[in-house]
Amino acid sequence: MNQELYPPSSADIARKRKELAPDPLAAFNAFSKAVFADGALPSRTKQLIAVAVAHVTQCPYCIRGHTEAALKKGATEQEIMEAIWVAAEMRAGAAYAHSTLAINAMSHSHG
Repeated sequence: MNQELYPPSSADIARKRKELAPDPLAAFNAFSKAVFADGALPSRTKQLIAVAVAHVTQCPYCIRGHTEAALKKGATEQEIMEAIWVAAEMRAGAAYAHSTLAINAMSHSHG
């Protein structure tokens, strides 16, 4: 039996989500629509941010969906890849910055 680690979403899954919790789903959809609407940031920029964040949170559904949405909003492939590199730098930067904890622990264990 060959099962995918991340099965594709489907109309059946969407129906089941709605059936199991219609009110939270409606609230989430309204929230999402509001978040990604043009505002101080244009929706295109928001989708590029979402692509970057999706790579940090490592959600394959979000990566696919927001990459497609960014393209639909006019983002270029180069802009999408640069957004992904920003995410990669931030993730690596966080590991580097948190070395402060290890260095602090090392200095206290030898004192």
